[in-house]
Amino acid sequence: MRLASIPRILANDQRGRVSALVLALTLTVSIAGSARAEGDDATKILKTMSDYMASQKSINVNYDTDIEVITADLQKIQFTSSGHVLMVRPDKLRVSRTGGYSDVELVFDGKSTNVLDHDHNVYTEISSAGTVEQLVERMRDEFQLPVPGADLLLASSFDRLMDGVIDARHIGQGVVDGVECEHLAFRNMDTDWQLWVEAGPHPVPHKYVITNKGITGAPQYTLHVISLVTDSPIAADAFVFKAPAGATKAEMKDLHDIDEVPSGVVAGGSK
Repeated sequence: MRLASIPRILANDQRGRVSALVLALTLTVSIAGSARAEGDDATKILKTMSDYMASQKSINVNYDTDIEVITADLQKIQFTSSGHVLMVRPDKLRVSRTGGYSDVELVFDGKSTNVLDHDHNVYTEISSAGTVEQLVERMRDEFQLPVPGADLLLASSFDRLMDGVIDARHIGQGVVDGVECEHLAFRNMDTDWQLWVEAGPHPVPHKYVITNKGITGAPQYTLHVISLVTDSPIAADAFVFKAPAGATKAEMKDLHDIDEVPSGVVAGGSK
């Protein structure tokens, strides 16, 4: 090797290193920019869904839910329920949920809330004047009922869902029940959650999955929207509670077996 060629070889090697560094930086910026774009797209789609749902005066929903628990010996068990929601903004709500271990109904007329345990023919009445959103907050804070799917229907759904989000991604498209949807994925410190929103002029939610990362086995809660009709006529008496014959009145704390899993089982996956 001639001495005269050594500086040139070193210079080429340096240029190669510089080129590799520039390429790495370019890729890093490109990936970061892509992630930000995905996040912007996901946030935009979520906001569009939230605004669209908030603009609907009435909502009529049929749904299925799956909630997973992890047993002491690390077996994953799933409990499944089906239900129906009628809501008229801002202060009318009727929700039913039937599963293998509970058959419960909630009726809110803007002034009071009744919760009925069909299996035991026991009901309670709570004075709760206000809006549906205030009722949901009270159910969560005072009675420890998480009602995770409610966030999709509330007028403030965007703010509620984005609370604590540290990462947002638009994964792409998916199909739920034959309907093309935008597939979104979000991360919080202790949960990951996904949402499938109908593509096109009716951006309604079709599927919602919450994964609890804080529990071994990462149990999930899944809400599957079977049908969702907006601004359809709903009879005024739909929000009038009538206790069944022979029903016993009790305090809310005395109602048992109204959760989605049997008493004594700790569920995972609620947001």
